[in-house]
Amino acid sequence: MEAFQGTTRGDISSQVGLVWSQMKEPVIVPLLRVAVFLCLAMSLMMLVERVYMGLVICLVKLFGRRPEKRYKWEPLKEDVELGNSTYPMVLVQVPMYNEREVYQLSIGAACGLSWPADRIIIQVLDDSTDPSIKEMVQMECSRWASKGVNIKYEVRDNRNGYKAGALKEGMKRSYVKQCDYVAIFDADFQPESDFLWRTVPFLVNNPELGLVQARWKFGAMSVLKVHLMGEWGQFSVAEKMQEMSLDYHFTVEQEVGSSTYAFFGFNGTAGVWRITALNEAGGWKDRTTVEDMDLAVRASLKGWKFLYLANLKVKNELPSTLKAYRYQQHRWSCGPANLFKKMVMEIMRNKKVSLWKKIYVVYSFFFVRKVVAHINTFVFYCIVLPATVVVPEVVVPKWGAVYIPSIITLLNAVGTPRSLHLLVFWILFENTMSLHRTKATIIGLLEASRVNEWIVTEKLGDALKGKGGGKAPKKIRFRIGDRIHVLELLVGFYLFFCGCYDVMFGKNRFYIFLYIQSIAFFIMAFGYVGTIGPQYRDHQNPPSALHLASPATANRPKRRRRPRHLPLRVTRFSSFCCRCDSGDGVVTVDRQPHRLRHRDLRRTTLSSLETSHARRSNASRNSLTLTTSSLTTAIATPTTPSR
Repeated sequence: MEAFQGTTRGDISSQVGLVWSQMKEPVIVPLLRVAVFLCLAMSLMMLVERVYMGLVICLVKLFGRRPEKRYKWEPLKEDVELGNSTYPMVLVQVPMYNEREVYQLSIGAACGLSWPADRIIIQVLDDSTDPSIKEMVQMECSRWASKGVNIKYEVRDNRNGYKAGALKEGMKRSYVKQCDYVAIFDADFQPESDFLWRTVPFLVNNPELGLVQARWKFGAMSVLKVHLMGEWGQFSVAEKMQEMSLDYHFTVEQEVGSSTYAFFGFNGTAGVWRITALNEAGGWKDRTTVEDMDLAVRASLKGWKFLYLANLKVKNELPSTLKAYRYQQHRWSCGPANLFKKMVMEIMRNKKVSLWKKIYVVYSFFFVRKVVAHINTFVFYCIVLPATVVVPEVVVPKWGAVYIPSIITLLNAVGTPRSLHLLVFWILFENTMSLHRTKATIIGLLEASRVNEWIVTEKLGDALKGKGGGKAPKKIRFRIGDRIHVLELLVGFYLFFCGCYDVMFGKNRFYIFLYIQSIAFFIMAFGYVGTIGPQYRDHQNPPSALHLASPATANRPKRRRRPRHLPLRVTRFSSFCCRCDSGDGVVTVDRQPHRLRHRDLRRTTLSSLETSHARRSNASRNSLTLTTSSLTTAIATPTTPSR
């Protein structure tokens, strides 16, 4: 029996070897050579695109030709006779869906915007399906309405169109007809109080502008989590990897588009639209999961120009778990590919924009960044390059395997120079995430079953930023399907096999990269990346990550000293809010220096937003409001110079 089994095993292995040798030369080698050629061509396209954007950014920085300097900006002045009627009417939309963790922060930040009270409308678009959350959001809106804020609470009886459907329904309200501009903030965004004063004047003084987009600020919480790791919980560097990926988009891609063709993709939040431009473009459409990009492309084809303000930042929250980040990346990869398929011919047939702008939108904005970059990263570095180890007849030139990827990586790192020490981890993280981006891109191009899948990104919100005396944050539960991911496992085993083959038989010396990358895939496959949640010492009264706690919590007997790397110099830059700079703890308030203890900062809560609104209504010019967003900057901004 044993001899028979041994013979059988020998026969099977010999048959497999025979089939492999027969298929290798006529089929596998030619196909692999074609794949290598296509991947090298896509790598060259990515390289040219990165070099082009790098040159534009260098010229912008060298000659000081930032996009905002090309447009007129004058502060809006009140007319003595007409009063506040000289100010344009602004609508602020805050769409949300079961946002238990962040609804108070987002509504409070929107109501804390500095603008004449009779010239602003806050519109909360609540698509929540949980009755208890809807009741809490409605009560929060009523509370602000009782303070004199013109706030509207809007609900629908369905979720058709998801976010696009909610925004579209909100624009149909009768009171919107009197508005000139609309500012949009997702539920986890907290604009500073002077946001409208810094954006609306551009639209007022430049009638050709249809959109003013601000930058997202997402690094503060991640930095703070690292600083406070030993005291309040354990957090990974996953959010830092996300920040490095997004920084290039905001530092380079958005600014290049604004500087050259006055076009870029609207980020869906932290922007102000001219309502005329929005309506002329056809309003919100729910045909893809990137309704913001869809609207931006259609408005650009109508001749409207966009302005990106890199120095205006709005704080927001990054996805808190790997699962949430996967869903977000699926939407951000599938949607643009699907939109590209739907609009490519419409863009080329358009008569209102120049040929060069058409080429930029179709080739650079869509094809290279949204299709080629996603597919090539995974196919070349995780499939084709390892396959050449097993098939040595196919050789990848060194310039394609080493030089081009190195240059592209270094150019990507321009967006986050302070994170260069994490560059290797970022490369491994991006290669593993490219699996999901590639899959989502193909789904978008083919319009497969998950093409319009929309899953709202999970947020930690008050679980990390919380308030004293609140309930303990809900523990995040994982199912087996959330922890074990088959695709990552298969790719990890494939890379590990290729690495072992290279050690034993190969000559390419790729095994170091293959082993490390396979480990990264295994880590992602078992879900050991992401924020699992804070592990509090006192589960009944958990301190917040920012420690904006009650006096009882702030006056604990054993209070840790303030970390030296957290800056506490606060300088007054307007009559409504303050910010922090690196320094020795000196605070300048109303032109008088005061000493501010770290405990005093931590005791300030959301009530400061209410104080902001009350003082603004009384027109007290020497008042000071520590808004939630400015406080976060005050505590968590690193001492390194901002970009």
